[in-house]
Amino acid sequence: MGAVGRDGAVLLIGETGAVGPVASQLRGAGASVRVLTPGHGGGGLPDGVEPASGDLAAPESLGDCLKGVEAVYLDWPYDRRAGRFHAAGAAAGVVGMIVRNVRRLVFVSSHAPGDAPERPADPTTAFYARLGRLIRGSGLEWTALRPCMRAGVTRQWAPQIRAGDVVRGPYAASARSLIDERDVAAVAARVLTGAGHAGASYVLTGPESLTHAEQVRAIGEAIGRPLRYEEVAPDLVREALSLVWPPELADAVLAALAARVSAPEPVTTDVEEVTGSPPRTFREWAVDHADAFR
Repeated sequence: MGAVGRDGAVLLIGETGAVGPVASQLRGAGASVRVLTPGHGGGGLPDGVEPASGDLAAPESLGDCLKGVEAVYLDWPYDRRAGRFHAAGAAAGVVGMIVRNVRRLVFVSSHAPGDAPERPADPTTAFYARLGRLIRGSGLEWTALRPCMRAGVTRQWAPQIRAGDVVRGPYAASARSLIDERDVAAVAARVLTGAGHAGASYVLTGPESLTHAEQVRAIGEAIGRPLRYEEVAPDLVREALSLVWPPELADAVLAALAARVSAPEPVTTDVEEVTGSPPRTFREWAVDHADAFR
């Protein structure tokens, strides 16, 4: 794999919040960048980025945005309100269109160990397993990025923090190695524009595993207020989640949180090995995004 993005474009496919930081990193490296953000247009993207049109649900519509593209970054968009991936049933068609037009694909996959089981335990893992099988059998030069949960997920606590000093949720001792979105983007940009990553699968984490309670305290320190996490019974949380998510997804999320009480999410060195720099801490992320909680 040689460097790309100067003679041909790099196409980024995904939600604006996920691909925007990657676009910024690539533009900073001098790459030509095109972005397809299904259903959201081109708003909020860095200067110099070319918005693309197409619909993942209609793979043949991707032909124009794939013209002149050397590499694709695919972070399949997820509708959190609906609890499902956008146009998941079209995955085979989308991969087929990429195969016909592009030589290299960097894709985001599940952080869960073993993302290609025969019978995945939840719909998210099932989708990533299917997507991974399609890509690995496609003949493309592929690289898989398997980030843990992005630090930005903690923005879900912002309404509670603005209203008081207590965040309520399940499993206070559940520990995750949250990663700064900018570190995921840095790895993606390095892999897309560098050599030696074909067939690699990188597990991307932050530098430490923090419990829900520790994450909330870190946000409190960042905004200058003492905050605490108050544990809520999982059954109550399941009931609330099931109002907006499929029940099997709510069950899978809660089961994963419960498992991380006794088995905290591990930390890897893949970010530093790829980029040459250690990943940012969650506390650094909280300081940089303090206004989101004020």
